[in-house]
Amino acid sequence: MNTYILISDLRKKLNEPGNKNKSVGFVPTMGALHEGHLSLIRQSKQENDITVCSIFVNPIQFNNEGDLSGYPRMMEQDSKLLIEEGVDILFAPEVDEMYPPGEEPQLDLDFGRLDKVMEGKYRPGHFKGVAIVVKKLFDFVQPTRAYFGKKDFQQLTIIKHMVSSMKIPVEVIACETVREPDGLAMSSRNLKLTIGEREMASQIYDVLMFTKANVETSPVKKLQGIAHKRLATNPAFRVDYFEIVDMQTLLPVASWENPENIIACTALYLGDIRLIDNMELFS
Repeated sequence: MNTYILISDLRKKLNEPGNKNKSVGFVPTMGALHEGHLSLIRQSKQENDITVCSIFVNPIQFNNEGDLSGYPRMMEQDSKLLIEEGVDILFAPEVDEMYPPGEEPQLDLDFGRLDKVMEGKYRPGHFKGVAIVVKKLFDFVQPTRAYFGKKDFQQLTIIKHMVSSMKIPVEVIACETVREPDGLAMSSRNLKLTIGEREMASQIYDVLMFTKANVETSPVKKLQGIAHKRLATNPAFRVDYFEIVDMQTLLPVASWENPENIIACTALYLGDIRLIDNMELFS
């Protein structure tokens, strides 16, 4: 595996004559890699000639300085995992390489309501920061395909919108959420849960499964209210939202019409750790 911290070195490698007509798969991450990330890498390996992974904790997508400083950083361990998985290139830039001093990060793109609801409501500016860094990474890597997990469904929707609106020549591949045996969606943030918190966290999956199991018998708003209450009754949870929304617009649905486009999304704090998850209700 070749590791680069400079954009110029990354581009030089990808522009080598031997790589000219090869397909490039790209997996952008913030590190603290787990099986969810590795599943994206394996799919990229199957579908592309070259697989590039990036590790960059993007400061402009964090609303909370403590969340940024406390985000797990495990570069040595991550590098070993990537070598074991056969990744060809690791791009691990420093902040000044991605955002040169004096440069004001900008992205002239209107996301409509996509970045205002759910996560956008509770983390204003978050998705602008995500979109800026992903656009930069796409420019540097110039991938054929880019792989994102469905766990961050709103992020995935926004990236698809950006790619379509800006006509970026990359195929965005949505990959299924990878879960622990008890159903908890794999996340780098799970590492920061205490043992007791980790045991309780599986209740998120239980409530999503309950919601999916009851779509035939309850109206949308009633079922959404019951699910929210089930989470909120646990005093360890601080629920930001439990929403049943359209998968394209991310806006609340009023009925079960167009079931193939309906997804339940939730976010809550367990202690100081913010967890998100979702589930397609008719798949």
